[in-house]
Amino acid sequence: MEVSGEKMQNTMVVRVEGRLDAVTAPEFEHECLKRIDQGERSLLVDLSELEYISSAGLRSILVVSKKLKPVDGRIGFCGARDMVLRVLSLANFTSMFPVHDSLDEALAQLPR
Repeated sequence: MEVSGEKMQNTMVVRVEGRLDAVTAPEFEHECLKRIDQGERSLLVDLSELEYISSAGLRSILVVSKKLKPVDGRIGFCGARDMVLRVLSLANFTSMFPVHDSLDEALAQLPR
């Protein structure tokens, strides 16, 4: 798995590639929490290159979300495809978090 970040429209876009599972979830969590500790309050996770997500990956998303809550932060997702989107839907994440079809759509929905 690879995790990278880029600031776009006052939002940290976190790109995740590969697999988000028990082995890689701690790295994803660490990278997101590090950015929150550095002052980021808005995270948009680009899942367009994510091939697989496990329950450990879902758990890491919840940990990041809980870290954002007391600082009035927010997390959203974009680009999830096929199996990843199905897993997010089955886990009810699509009703708990904003999930957009594409990065462009997600950025267009951000407050200006």
